[in-house]
Amino acid sequence: MELIIGGAYQGKTGYAAEKFGITEEDTYICSENEMVSFDKPCIDHVEEFVLYCVKNEMSAREIFEKNREKWGSSVIMCREIFSGVVPVDTVERLWREETGRVLTWLSSEAGSVTRLFCGIPQRLK
Repeated sequence: MELIIGGAYQGKTGYAAEKFGITEEDTYICSENEMVSFDKPCIDHVEEFVLYCVKNEMSAREIFEKNREKWGSSVIMCREIFSGVVPVDTVERLWREETGRVLTWLSSEAGSVTRLFCGIPQRLK
């Protein structure tokens, strides 16, 4: 699995297209309103799936763990939401914490981890 992280509009999608040949049709875009699907070779906006889990009192990590064979060779992308001021809102704070925990675990499972900043890839692992 290849994990790509970075802030909003930092070039994650373009990098995935260039580096791994990922197209729009190859990408499942997570939503805060539905369960993640592992049917496509790229999963984008994992942070939105984590928000779905927080709102529905589910564990995103457990769902990833139970479906390991489905996403093991995927490209997974996540927007960084864990920098800056800690949110006062309880749900937003829990969302931020859980996203960090999920990414920590996914990073340990990943073959490579790349952070995009201003369109520049930084290989972390």
